[in-house]
Amino acid sequence: MLHLTAGNFDAETKHSPLPVVVMFYAVWCGKCAMMKPIVEEIEPRYRNKVRFCEVEIDESPLLAAKYDADIVPTFVFFQNGRLLGIMQGIIDEVQFEQRLQKIFRNS
Repeated sequence: MLHLTAGNFDAETKHSPLPVVVMFYAVWCGKCAMMKPIVEEIEPRYRNKVRFCEVEIDESPLLAAKYDADIVPTFVFFQNGRLLGIMQGIIDEVQFEQRLQKIFRNS
């Protein structure tokens, strides 16, 4: 996953030729630690189709606030610079992938 900060967020999400999934997380968050391997398992299946990124909320609190990442993990979906959806909390791999496909299929 590509690490994003306030300095590169817009360039990597709003100007990406691919759809983008951004995981907002915190290093102290146990639920985030549970979700990260799930995302890392899914990511290779979408290589060259979807870009997966991450934002550490304590490092980038303004970005976290802008995208309502008050619960971590929070997943924010973009395509063609547009915000398509937000998903929060723990979700299993099958459900995550189903939601990912549904969000980008309906865009």
